[in-house]
Amino acid sequence: MRIASVQLEAGADAESNVAKGEARIRDAADSGADLVVLPEIWNLGYFAFDEYSAGAEPIDGPTMTHLQSLADELDIYLHTGSIVEENGDDLHNTSGLVSPEGELLDTYRKIHTYGYGSREQELLTPGERVVTVETDFGTVGLVTCYDLRFPELFRALVDQGAELFLVTSAWPIPRLEHWLMLNRMRAVENQVFLASSNLVGDNQGVELAGHSLVVDPWATPLANAGFHERTVIADVDMDMVAEARDDFPALADRQFDLSYDL
Repeated sequence: MRIASVQLEAGADAESNVAKGEARIRDAADSGADLVVLPEIWNLGYFAFDEYSAGAEPIDGPTMTHLQSLADELDIYLHTGSIVEENGDDLHNTSGLVSPEGELLDTYRKIHTYGYGSREQELLTPGERVVTVETDFGTVGLVTCYDLRFPELFRALVDQGAELFLVTSAWPIPRLEHWLMLNRMRAVENQVFLASSNLVGDNQGVELAGHSLVVDPWATPLANAGFHERTVIADVDMDMVAEARDDFPALADRQFDLSYDL
Protein backbone atom coordinates (compact mmCIF):
# COMPACT_ATOMS: atom_id res chain seq x y z
CA MET A 1 0.00 0.00 0.00
CA ARG A 2 1.31 3.45 -0.89
CA ILE A 3 0.49 6.45 1.33
CA ALA A 4 0.96 10.06 0.22
CA SER A 5 0.95 12.91 2.73
CA VAL A 6 0.30 16.31 1.18
CA GLN A 7 1.99 19.22 2.98
CA LEU A 8 0.56 22.62 1.99
CA GLU A 9 0.88 26.30 2.80
CA ALA A 10 -2.61 27.79 3.09
CA GLY A 11 -3.00 31.22 1.53
CA ALA A 12 -5.71 33.82 2.10
CA ASP A 13 -7.88 32.69 -0.82
CA ALA A 14 -9.87 29.50 -0.23
CA GLU A 15 -10.49 28.87 -3.93
CA SER A 16 -6.75 28.97 -4.65
CA ASN A 17 -6.05 26.65 -1.71
CA VAL A 18 -8.54 24.10 -3.00
CA ALA A 19 -7.11 24.31 -6.53
CA LYS A 20 -3.58 23.76 -5.18
CA GLY A 21 -4.78 20.86 -3.07
CA GLU A 22 -6.45 19.27 -6.06
CA ALA A 23 -3.26 19.51 -8.11
CA ARG A 24 -1.28 17.85 -5.34
CA ILE A 25 -3.87 15.08 -4.96
CA ARG A 26 -3.68 14.40 -8.69
CA ASP A 27 0.12 14.30 -8.59
CA ALA A 28 0.02 11.84 -5.68
CA ALA A 29 -2.42 9.61 -7.55
CA ASP A 30 -0.16 9.73 -10.62
CA SER A 31 2.66 8.53 -8.34
CA GLY A 32 0.64 5.44 -7.46
CA ALA A 33 -0.74 6.50 -4.09
CA ASP A 34 -3.54 4.34 -2.73
CA LEU A 35 -4.29 6.77 0.10
CA VAL A 36 -3.76 10.55 0.14
CA VAL A 37 -3.85 12.56 3.39
CA LEU A 38 -4.49 16.34 3.65
CA PRO A 39 -3.87 18.90 6.45
CA GLU A 40 -6.16 20.60 8.97
CA ILE A 41 -8.49 23.40 7.73
CA TRP A 42 -6.27 23.69 4.67
CA ASN A 43 -8.97 25.35 2.55
CA LEU A 44 -9.21 28.42 4.81
CA GLY A 45 -5.98 28.21 6.81
CA TYR A 46 -6.26 27.05 10.41
CA PHE A 47 -5.40 30.42 11.97
CA ALA A 48 -7.86 32.38 9.79
CA PHE A 49 -10.33 32.49 12.67
CA ASP A 50 -12.19 35.52 11.34
CA GLU A 51 -13.06 33.45 8.25
CA TYR A 52 -14.47 30.44 10.08
CA SER A 53 -18.09 31.56 10.10
CA ALA A 54 -18.20 32.74 6.48
CA GLY A 55 -16.11 29.81 5.24
CA ALA A 56 -18.00 27.08 7.09
CA GLU A 57 -19.78 24.44 5.00
CA PRO A 58 -22.10 21.52 5.64
CA ILE A 59 -20.62 18.09 5.11
CA ASP A 60 -22.38 17.88 1.75
CA GLY A 61 -21.05 21.31 0.78
CA PRO A 62 -18.74 22.16 -2.13
CA THR A 63 -15.36 21.21 -0.62
CA MET A 64 -16.27 17.73 0.59
CA THR A 65 -18.33 17.03 -2.51
CA HIS A 66 -15.41 18.05 -4.72
CA LEU A 67 -13.02 15.80 -2.79
CA GLN A 68 -15.44 12.89 -3.13
CA SER A 69 -15.53 13.40 -6.89
CA LEU A 70 -11.73 13.47 -7.02
CA ALA A 71 -11.39 10.24 -5.05
CA ASP A 72 -13.86 8.55 -7.39
CA GLU A 73 -12.14 9.86 -10.51
CA LEU A 74 -8.64 8.94 -9.32
CA ASP A 75 -9.64 5.63 -7.67
CA ILE A 76 -7.96 6.46 -4.34
CA TYR A 77 -8.79 6.61 -0.68
CA LEU A 78 -8.71 10.27 0.34
CA HIS A 79 -8.42 11.64 3.83
CA THR A 80 -10.03 15.02 3.27
CA GLY A 81 -8.09 16.90 5.91
CA SER A 82 -10.52 19.00 7.91
CA ILE A 83 -12.91 21.82 7.15
CA VAL A 84 -14.98 24.08 9.37
CA GLU A 85 -18.27 22.20 9.32
CA GLU A 86 -21.54 24.07 9.69
CA ASN A 87 -24.02 21.97 11.64
CA GLY A 88 -27.07 23.97 12.64
CA ASP A 89 -25.90 26.62 15.09
CA ASP A 90 -22.61 24.78 15.76
CA LEU A 91 -19.29 24.79 13.94
CA HIS A 92 -16.95 21.80 14.11
CA ASN A 93 -13.42 20.98 12.97
CA THR A 94 -14.38 17.99 10.82
CA SER A 95 -12.39 15.57 8.70
CA GLY A 96 -13.49 12.62 6.59
CA LEU A 97 -12.32 9.52 4.80
CA VAL A 98 -13.53 8.93 1.23
CA SER A 99 -13.46 5.60 -0.59
CA PRO A 100 -12.12 5.04 -4.15
CA GLU A 101 -15.78 5.02 -5.22
CA GLY A 102 -16.27 8.53 -3.86
CA GLU A 103 -18.28 7.46 -0.81
CA LEU A 104 -17.75 9.47 2.36
CA LEU A 105 -17.16 6.52 4.66
CA ASP A 106 -17.24 8.48 7.90
CA THR A 107 -16.41 11.84 9.44
CA TYR A 108 -14.60 12.83 12.63
CA ARG A 109 -15.27 15.99 14.61
CA LYS A 110 -12.15 17.02 16.52
CA ILE A 111 -12.66 16.14 20.18
CA HIS A 112 -9.81 18.15 21.72
CA THR A 113 -10.25 21.73 20.52
CA TYR A 114 -7.20 23.94 21.00
CA GLY A 115 -7.00 27.08 23.12
CA TYR A 116 -3.32 28.01 23.51
CA GLY A 117 -2.81 30.96 21.15
CA SER A 118 -5.89 29.83 19.26
CA ARG A 119 -9.57 30.77 19.11
CA GLU A 120 -10.67 27.25 18.24
CA GLN A 121 -12.17 26.59 21.69
CA GLU A 122 -14.09 29.86 21.44
CA LEU A 123 -15.46 29.28 17.95
CA LEU A 124 -15.88 25.52 17.51
CA THR A 125 -17.85 22.81 19.27
CA PRO A 126 -15.90 19.66 20.19
CA GLY A 127 -16.85 16.30 18.78
CA GLU A 128 -17.95 13.43 20.99
CA ARG A 129 -17.32 10.31 18.91
CA VAL A 130 -14.21 8.16 18.51
CA VAL A 131 -14.06 7.21 14.81
CA THR A 132 -12.55 4.17 13.13
CA VAL A 133 -13.23 3.20 9.52
CA GLU A 134 -12.99 -0.21 7.88
CA THR A 135 -11.09 -0.12 4.58
CA ASP A 136 -9.64 -2.59 2.09
CA PHE A 137 -6.24 -2.28 3.77
CA GLY A 138 -7.30 -2.39 7.43
CA THR A 139 -8.98 -0.38 10.16
CA VAL A 140 -8.18 3.33 10.19
CA GLY A 141 -8.47 5.72 13.14
CA LEU A 142 -9.11 9.43 12.47
CA VAL A 143 -7.57 12.13 14.70
CA THR A 144 -6.76 15.83 14.47
CA CYS A 145 -3.70 17.80 15.61
CA TYR A 146 -4.06 18.58 19.35
CA ASP A 147 -5.54 15.09 19.81
CA LEU A 148 -1.93 13.84 19.67
CA ARG A 149 -1.45 15.00 23.27
CA PHE A 150 -4.21 12.73 24.60
CA PRO A 151 -3.06 9.09 24.50
CA GLU A 152 -6.35 7.77 25.84
CA LEU A 153 -8.03 8.65 22.54
CA PHE A 154 -5.51 6.53 20.65
CA ARG A 155 -6.02 3.61 23.03
CA ALA A 156 -9.74 3.87 22.36
CA LEU A 157 -9.04 3.72 18.63
CA VAL A 158 -6.86 0.63 19.08
CA ASP A 159 -9.59 -0.98 21.16
CA GLN A 160 -11.83 -0.44 18.12
CA GLY A 161 -9.29 -2.27 15.97
CA ALA A 162 -7.22 0.57 14.49
CA GLU A 163 -4.08 -0.45 12.60
CA LEU A 164 -3.36 2.94 11.01
CA PHE A 165 -3.81 6.41 12.47
CA LEU A 166 -4.44 9.32 10.10
CA VAL A 167 -3.59 12.71 11.61
CA THR A 168 -4.62 15.98 10.00
CA SER A 169 -2.87 18.97 11.54
CA ALA A 170 -1.85 22.63 11.70
CA TRP A 171 0.99 22.32 14.22
CA PRO A 172 3.18 25.43 14.80
CA ILE A 173 6.97 25.56 14.68
CA PRO A 174 7.64 26.42 18.36
CA ARG A 175 6.54 22.92 19.37
CA LEU A 176 8.08 21.03 16.44
CA GLU A 177 10.00 18.67 18.73
CA HIS A 178 6.73 17.75 20.47
CA TRP A 179 5.19 17.01 17.07
CA LEU A 180 8.01 14.73 16.02
CA MET A 181 8.00 12.90 19.35
CA LEU A 182 4.23 12.51 19.65
CA ASN A 183 3.81 11.17 16.11
CA ARG A 184 6.36 8.47 16.84
CA MET A 185 5.06 7.75 20.35
CA ARG A 186 1.43 7.33 19.28
CA ALA A 187 2.62 4.83 16.64
CA VAL A 188 4.96 2.78 18.82
CA GLU A 189 2.86 2.62 21.97
CA ASN A 190 -0.10 1.35 19.94
CA GLN A 191 1.94 -0.69 17.45
CA VAL A 192 0.32 0.85 14.38
CA PHE A 193 1.27 2.81 11.30
CA LEU A 194 0.68 6.56 11.50
CA ALA A 195 0.44 9.04 8.64
CA SER A 196 0.18 12.75 9.40
CA SER A 197 -0.33 15.77 7.18
CA ASN A 198 0.62 19.17 8.59
CA LEU A 199 0.35 22.69 7.24
CA VAL A 200 3.58 24.60 6.59
CA GLY A 201 4.63 28.21 6.06
CA ASP A 202 3.07 31.42 7.38
CA ASN A 203 -0.64 31.45 8.20
CA GLN A 204 -1.98 34.69 9.69
CA GLY A 205 1.45 35.43 11.17
CA VAL A 206 1.91 31.96 12.66
CA GLU A 207 4.67 29.73 11.27
CA LEU A 208 3.55 26.14 10.83
CA ALA A 209 5.96 23.28 11.42
CA GLY A 210 5.45 21.04 8.41
CA HIS A 211 7.32 17.74 8.90
CA SER A 212 4.38 15.61 7.80
CA LEU A 213 5.28 12.01 8.59
CA VAL A 214 4.66 8.38 7.87
CA VAL A 215 5.77 6.23 10.83
CA ASP A 216 5.85 2.45 11.19
CA PRO A 217 4.79 0.38 14.27
CA TRP A 218 8.38 0.43 15.59
CA ALA A 219 8.41 4.28 15.57
CA THR A 220 10.66 4.42 12.51
CA PRO A 221 9.87 7.42 10.25
CA LEU A 222 9.43 6.20 6.68
CA ALA A 223 8.89 9.71 5.26
CA ASN A 224 9.31 13.26 6.52
CA ALA A 225 8.25 16.33 4.50
CA GLY A 226 10.53 18.79 6.29
CA PHE A 227 9.92 22.54 6.21
CA HIS A 228 8.66 23.03 2.65
CA GLU A 229 5.54 22.50 0.58
CA ARG A 230 5.84 18.99 -0.76
CA THR A 231 4.20 15.60 -0.90
CA VAL A 232 5.95 12.62 0.66
CA ILE A 233 5.19 9.02 -0.24
CA ALA A 234 5.85 5.81 1.67
CA ASP A 235 5.12 2.20 0.82
CA VAL A 236 3.81 0.27 3.82
CA ASP A 237 3.05 -3.39 4.44
CA MET A 238 0.05 -3.50 6.77
CA ASP A 239 0.97 -7.06 7.80
CA MET A 240 3.74 -5.41 9.80
CA VAL A 241 1.18 -4.36 12.44
CA ALA A 242 0.29 -7.95 13.37
CA GLU A 243 3.94 -8.96 13.13
CA ALA A 244 5.04 -6.21 15.51
CA ARG A 245 2.30 -7.09 18.00
CA ASP A 246 3.24 -10.77 17.88
CA ASP A 247 6.96 -10.11 18.14
CA PHE A 248 6.73 -7.62 21.01
CA PRO A 249 3.33 -8.15 22.67
CA ALA A 250 3.07 -4.91 24.65
CA LEU A 251 -0.64 -4.48 23.86
CA ALA A 252 -1.37 -8.03 25.00
CA ASP A 253 0.47 -7.31 28.27
CA ARG A 254 -1.77 -4.36 29.22
CA GLN A 255 -3.07 -4.58 32.79
CA PHE A 256 -6.51 -3.19 33.49
CA ASP A 257 -6.69 -3.86 37.25
CA LEU A 258 -4.15 -1.47 38.77
CA SER A 259 -5.69 -1.41 42.27
CA TYR A 260 -2.68 -2.96 43.98
CA ASP A 261 -2.53 -3.34 47.76
CA LEU A 262 0.07 -0.98 49.23
